[in-house]
Amino acid sequence: MIPRPKPTLARRLLSSLAALLIAAGVIVVNRPMVAFAADRYHEFSINRDSYKKTYGHWSMLPVPAGFKVNAIHAALLNTGKVLIIAGSGNNRDNFEAGTFQTVLWDPSDDEFSLVPTPTDLFCAGHTFLPTGNLLVAGGTKSYEKLEADITHPAGVMKIKNESPDHGSRTFGKGTRFLGKNGKVYLTRADVTVPAASKMTHGAKTMVHAGEVEVWVDAEEEGDGAIVSSPAQYSVAGLTGDDANNLYGVAEKITREKQEYGGDKTSYEFDPTTERYIRTADMVDHRWYPTLAPLPGGDILAVSGLDEFGRMLPGVNETYRTAEKRWVPAPSLHRVFPTYPALFLTKDEKLFFSGSNAGYGSDTEGRAPGLWDLHKNDFREIPGLTDVTMTETSSSVLLPPAQDQKVMILGGGAVGDSPVSTARTAIADLDEENPAYRPGPNLPHPTRYLSTVVLPNDTVFTSHGSSGYRGGPYQDKKRSDLLTAQIYHPDTNTFTTAAAPTVGRNYHSEALLLPDGRVVTMGSDPIYDETGKNPGTFEQRIEIYSPPYLFQGDRPTITDGPTLLKNGGTGTFTVADPTTVRAARLVRPSAVTHATDVDQRSVALDMTTGPHGVTVTVPKERGLVPAGWYMLFVTDDRGVPSEARWVKVT
Repeated sequence: MIPRPKPTLARRLLSSLAALLIAAGVIVVNRPMVAFAADRYHEFSINRDSYKKTYGHWSMLPVPAGFKVNAIHAALLNTGKVLIIAGSGNNRDNFEAGTFQTVLWDPSDDEFSLVPTPTDLFCAGHTFLPTGNLLVAGGTKSYEKLEADITHPAGVMKIKNESPDHGSRTFGKGTRFLGKNGKVYLTRADVTVPAASKMTHGAKTMVHAGEVEVWVDAEEEGDGAIVSSPAQYSVAGLTGDDANNLYGVAEKITREKQEYGGDKTSYEFDPTTERYIRTADMVDHRWYPTLAPLPGGDILAVSGLDEFGRMLPGVNETYRTAEKRWVPAPSLHRVFPTYPALFLTKDEKLFFSGSNAGYGSDTEGRAPGLWDLHKNDFREIPGLTDVTMTETSSSVLLPPAQDQKVMILGGGAVGDSPVSTARTAIADLDEENPAYRPGPNLPHPTRYLSTVVLPNDTVFTSHGSSGYRGGPYQDKKRSDLLTAQIYHPDTNTFTTAAAPTVGRNYHSEALLLPDGRVVTMGSDPIYDETGKNPGTFEQRIEIYSPPYLFQGDRPTITDGPTLLKNGGTGTFTVADPTTVRAARLVRPSAVTHATDVDQRSVALDMTTGPHGVTVTVPKERGLVPAGWYMLFVTDDRGVPSEARWVKVT
């Protein structure tokens, strides 16, 4: 056999290069096959037990076609069902057709049902009452109009009645007001102007005009009917004293953008009858308000846009739960941007974390602080970095609530800015001089982040986008973030969680279920995946199962009382109580626009007996407001039980 010559270095290099070129060609030609193989391997990896024990697992909830809605609000009821409120769902056609939707989902059997929805609860405020009913107030009275769509100049007309002797006067829709410019302006709605009132000051009698506001539109199209400064208008057809006593005034009538107008209707949703119960109307119309629970069981409504799309100037009001009616709260005058994140503290103050949903002054009312409701005293809390980027940030009262630490996460600049921050910060409200201190950064600059308190004293965070409503940012087509993390307050660190498959930004929600899973829904992107066309509301629902659900058997609460008192005790039967290490009361969520002032996890003092555990509820009403809670017990591996519902009175 003739020996073959040994390949030269040049020949070996040429051979290797040819092999690489052939391999590259195969890869290019079979790129779909390679991608398919990679996807299959990823699916295999995330479904391994070892992966789920470390990172958790996501699954898609099959939602029947008739129950897919634009989830704007979500709340966990004490029946274990999830209330999903769309209202008109940020859809003008639905609004004009009067098509408003609410869906109930039962996680125990994945059954869905529709709930009659009387008015447009889109962008209302909500919170739980001590009874377990969900108070839902405000919402949408009118949709925004962009400048490009406004053909007739419009403005808010204040109609005045200076006669105290002839009673109130009603003006129908389309009443004509005449300007000194010769133009005609028509009212959009029926209004009634109250009579003037007489007030005596010593020997002098003063008359105070009655007044009401209404939108008016110019009869004439175009810019000719624009009035850019305050002016007075007469009512067509009135003569004599009526013409002098009844008139209109308007600051301006223009073709500027008209913001959403707030509604003033108010309801309690009853989890038992699964129906909305009408209560008395709010004092003011409110769109994007926050409803904050007070320690005595009443509710404070703050901020929002009025019926004409104007920011309410610090005018707040209180819901008297026992009377089912709203009353003014003039002693609690305080300006906030819309949907401010307000947390009830154990000393019965409200802490404004700085998080908000956007509308309002760029500067006024945005500073974080502690609000003493008894004195209407607001003490600003310093130390927050990226202080101009609290809009669309998230905030959470860290577990356990006794530590009185509030964390703010992410956020963006005011308005539709693409700029956002990865900053987190923590304020310890138990300190003599509380201040924000830096926490660990998020993996990416993020706004619209979801935060959910878990029963093992950690916080699950997920989704969001780096840009406004997931919009294009720098060289990206979409800025949605398919990431999730778990924050550990004891070590002040994040650990990576399994990645979701559905992007979520504006109008998205997440909340804890009684079985320990987290449900995520909603998202209202401004653009589609190309970054060029209008986006479509995300109607898929995805559920995250944390790692503690893959550790084997869970502790089980088999029996116990339904009612507990502040400062009182209760004994619960638990299978194998020797393994139980902790007990927590977790208040259910009512979340919208990254704002959830309800959720909190309260640590319970606990003793273990031969058949179960005895827990003691803290006595402070500010720490444990009256209402329904999920009771979880956690074993020595950090694995929580399924929840048992208890009512704290």
